[in-house]
Amino acid sequence: MMESDLDLFDSHCHLDFAAFDGWRDQALRNARSVGVRQILLPGVTAQYWSRLLQLCQLQSQAYEHYPLLYPALGMHPCFMAEHRPEHLELLQQHLAGGEALAVGEIGLDFFISDSDVQAQQLLLERQLLLAKQYDLPVLLHVRKAHDQMLKTLRRFKLPRGGVVHAFSGSEQQAHIYIDLGFKLGFGGVLSYRRATKLRHLAATLPLESMVLETDAPDMPLSDWREEPNRPERVRDIFEVLYSLRSEAPEHIARQTTANVREVLALNIA
Repeated sequence: MMESDLDLFDSHCHLDFAAFDGWRDQALRNARSVGVRQILLPGVTAQYWSRLLQLCQLQSQAYEHYPLLYPALGMHPCFMAEHRPEHLELLQQHLAGGEALAVGEIGLDFFISDSDVQAQQLLLERQLLLAKQYDLPVLLHVRKAHDQMLKTLRRFKLPRGGVVHAFSGSEQQAHIYIDLGFKLGFGGVLSYRRATKLRHLAATLPLESMVLETDAPDMPLSDWREEPNRPERVRDIFEVLYSLRSEAPEHIARQTTANVREVLALNIA
């Protein structure tokens, strides 16, 4: 398959992070050259929301040379010390102004040794309420907390669902998320042969429930463990996925991209 025939969507990339300073344009050109046409940028702290929004606006004006960039805004559970009560008000203002296509990256991370579980849960619920109020999907970060997250989602019954970023749960949990209207994100971990459980899920879950992501500059692939991840590597994740599945690669590329567009309610010809 020629690069120009591909239409890939990186559904989770932190292109606004400092790791891309000085070579962000080159990273975008590289991504475009291998068929990455769209990238979703999740916000993680209020401090950088304005920069993220400006980046999406500027780069999307140059679509012929770069992928289209789409913003999401949220408060990440791994940065609890940086969040303030007034940031929820600021988030609401951005969402009310239609500046984001999703609320995220939000979630629960019980892997952190000194995590304040109650504070994470409260912040998550307040952001879920905003997603429901403004009829937006959510981008979920979940580590060692799938049961608690699923319990929470059952209570909130989000009409737009969203994406479970870097899915790491069980097959049973995967199907519950899908039943609740969520897509599952598959990224660099898929390239590690020892990730047998995840590779099995990638091979057997309905393709309609899957999206591709890099989480760049994080979650490097197995062949590039010692360097920051980059959005062009969604092409490599796509190739791992089609090596595990029976569908034609053209169909896998088309469907995984359509899945992200469905979540974000994008209508692109």
